[in-house]
Amino acid sequence: MVSKPNKPQDLESWQQVRAPYGVGYRIKLVSQLLARRFTERLEPFGLTPFHWVVLCCLWEEDGLPTSSIGEKLQQVGGTLTGVLDRMEERGLIRRERDSRDRRIWRIWLTDAGRELETVLPPIAVEIREQAMRGISYAEREQFSQILSKTIVNLS
Repeated sequence: MVSKPNKPQDLESWQQVRAPYGVGYRIKLVSQLLARRFTERLEPFGLTPFHWVVLCCLWEEDGLPTSSIGEKLQQVGGTLTGVLDRMEERGLIRRERDSRDRRIWRIWLTDAGRELETVLPPIAVEIREQAMRGISYAEREQFSQILSKTIVNLS
């Protein structure tokens, strides 16, 4: 059984975390709305937001071990493996065993995966600009820093 708050400041802080006013709920809502918009825009390419983040990792550094991609994205192996399977089937990536350590699989972009780097980032920028309309550069920077600190605090 959960006790009810009895002090005015307890009640006030409880109101601040209650959905739909709580920060966590609103961050979840923003995430869902961004994901929905991005999913709609990626659909014609047969991609998902998860494909996007994997591609971003590989555009930054091609030939990453599967484990490094999982660490960067904070994903568990099973989920990532399925996504990589579908990306390989679509001809966006190829997997090769590491020449020095046969236990490691490295993920490489194909030409088709590399070509998406000219197409997809402008879509992401457009959605970001729509979401950030009316928010100054300084506010965007502050928001980004706050989110980064929150992630570190909860990790």
